[in-house]
Amino acid sequence: MRRAPFTAMALARLTALAVLGPASAPGAAAAPAGAGPSVAVADAPSTTAPVHQVEVFGEDGSIGRTRVRTASPVASGRPGSRAQGLGAPEGAASDDGTVTPIVQNGGTDAKLDVVVIGDGYTAAEQGRFRADAAAKWQEITAVEPYATYRALFNVWAVDAVSAESGVSGDPDPATVRSTALGSWFWCEGVERLLCVDTDAVERYAARAPQADLVIVVANSAKYGGAGYNDVVSPLGYSGIATVAGGNAKSGQIAVHETGHSLGKLADEYSYEDGGAYQGDEPPEANLTELTASQLRRTHSKWYRWLGRTSPDGGTVGTYEGGGYHPLGLYRPTDNSIMRSLGREFNLPGREAMIGGFYRYASVLASTTPAGSLLGRTDPVTVGLATPATRLRWFVDGRELPALSGRTTVRPADLGLTGPKGLRHRLTAVATDPTPDVLDPELRDSLTDSLTWQVTR
Repeated sequence: MRRAPFTAMALARLTALAVLGPASAPGAAAAPAGAGPSVAVADAPSTTAPVHQVEVFGEDGSIGRTRVRTASPVASGRPGSRAQGLGAPEGAASDDGTVTPIVQNGGTDAKLDVVVIGDGYTAAEQGRFRADAAAKWQEITAVEPYATYRALFNVWAVDAVSAESGVSGDPDPATVRSTALGSWFWCEGVERLLCVDTDAVERYAARAPQADLVIVVANSAKYGGAGYNDVVSPLGYSGIATVAGGNAKSGQIAVHETGHSLGKLADEYSYEDGGAYQGDEPPEANLTELTASQLRRTHSKWYRWLGRTSPDGGTVGTYEGGGYHPLGLYRPTDNSIMRSLGREFNLPGREAMIGGFYRYASVLASTTPAGSLLGRTDPVTVGLATPATRLRWFVDGRELPALSGRTTVRPADLGLTGPKGLRHRLTAVATDPTPDVLDPELRDSLTDSLTWQVTR
């Protein structure tokens, strides 16, 4: 174990917190009202360095927020600091930064690309990192609407080779390890808060073919993680979720965070001392200043879902408290995953998540480039968003009902007439019929088409 570049004062403070518990952190904010036992949230870092607003998650499912520094205080040899590859510590394996596909469902232009980066895995442990990455993705895709839309995703694992195995702060705040991303528990004095050097994450994420969503998996069985909601990368992703690779419950942290990054959803928890909301109508789909009757009258927000049974339990209505305020804002259901972990997305949240998926991915995809000229025996194969997706085929605007639902066709199957060499238009039209989307504007985006030229 290597001792950290902590100051003596900082180390003493963290050691004291280990004895007293995170609830004793100076200036800790109140826990979210109705979100279970307390999750302490520490004061902002006493530094002029850049900071992030992050979420911290308790094992009981409760959620809070705090501010943390951008750079890791325990990072050594951060990526990019040396000429040898990405800058892993001296003597690291040359495969640092290697990208391995975990799930491949199509090209990056038609799929939502998830990048998983490991931290605290040595060169000899990269196989275990990739296994942990695959396991976390299985946890995430066990939750709807991920379960239904698995085919919309590619998942890329990026090897970040660390000099030491494990991460700082595990098992105690005095434990410091040299890792590629500088991950550490006890971030800002909160035991379960697993922070990371976000600049290092950016450099590793850039190695993947595309980055629409980024998850950091730490080599630890200790429960914890963090959600960096305010990260917007020029690579294309928004937000970073950190999770413990060896903990079976930490995948829920990533699910909640994607509610922000993909669904553009607000937090539905509140603080007892948050006061009454005084601002404008929130832009997020799952918060409103309006009551249920006002939603119906004005045809606003989730009015189409009112009165329906929601997968997170109970009936969709207007439940006061959300967006960190106990008064003045309403959420759609009593307790969805945007309020506490271990829950499902509510109906408005599920609709927003599907909309988020389709901002990056397509209902219809093919490895045969659109516009290609196909001969009589050239097959064209398409991939669909879900098994329930409706697929129709057209030649020169005329539908061929006999081919409906077929994902592979050949020009010889089309009954083409006219001179040989005459070009015709072959068009595939796919529509996602999901009942989980009621918004007509969003439903319009659930139909896509591809066209090729064919001859007989």
